[in-house]
Amino acid sequence: MRVTQSMLSNNMLRNLSTSYNKMGKLQDQLTTQKKVNRPSDDPVVAMKGMAYRMQVDKVEQYQRNLGEVHNWLDTTDDALDHVGEAMKRLQELVTDAANDTKTYEDRQKVLKEIDQLREQVRDLANTKAGENYLFSGTKTGEPLFQGETIAGVAIPPDGDYPTAFNPSFQQPVNIEVFDGVELPVNTDGAALFSQIDDMFRQLSATIQDEGKSGSDISSFLGNVDDMQNLVLKERANIGARQNRAEMMENRLDSQEVISKKQMSENEDIDIEKVITEMITQESVHRAALSVGARIIQPSLVDFLR
Repeated sequence: MRVTQSMLSNNMLRNLSTSYNKMGKLQDQLTTQKKVNRPSDDPVVAMKGMAYRMQVDKVEQYQRNLGEVHNWLDTTDDALDHVGEAMKRLQELVTDAANDTKTYEDRQKVLKEIDQLREQVRDLANTKAGENYLFSGTKTGEPLFQGETIAGVAIPPDGDYPTAFNPSFQQPVNIEVFDGVELPVNTDGAALFSQIDDMFRQLSATIQDEGKSGSDISSFLGNVDDMQNLVLKERANIGARQNRAEMMENRLDSQEVISKKQMSENEDIDIEKVITEMITQESVHRAALSVGARIIQPSLVDFLR
């Protein structure tokens, strides 16, 4: 086959263009610190990178969810702590009112503080974290107590206290913290605070009755103890869930490290290796330019001019 000057020139230019492309790719890798800057560079690495990045994003979302879990549990525990303090004060007031040296007027003065404690406990039952009511089940936009209703049911001034409530106020609120793992973050406020509020109601009625003696009032001390134990039981339940949330947080921290390591190994370049390849390619390119300068020599026509 006859090889012409134009063929040599075209081959040289094509090879120089290929060399420029290689150097350009290495330059992009050094600039971005990534093996792949477009899917066409390496489809396999690009597909794996998408999967690893999705895993990292999921872990980060679960970590944000855990932050919400801690917010719910910590705020609920704080509210119940204040309920426990109210029960301690109520115990002191009942003991004081049960003293038979107290007149009816004296007991009415004690009753005023008891009524304020009842309102305080109702306010705690309507505790919010952000825009969510913590003790309202899945009805997070509505308070547990609204006027003289609890969980959507009217509280009668006398007679039996309601024991059946709107089911939505007692539904569990679960937050996903890992693939297929959900943590319950709320407490059944209707069940807890209905018993406490009913005790307050009966106690107030007893103190307001002039015919009741100190022994009738002191009988409520056992009820106050029961409510304190009920609050402690709920706080223990919350503490157990807080411990589990902390273990899940440690697990997610480990998963984050593993996921980012896998993503880095798949996508990130070995800087020393790429720099070496870049220097080598530059040397090859310079050699190609040197050889090309010899190929493009003056032709016979140039001499005939």
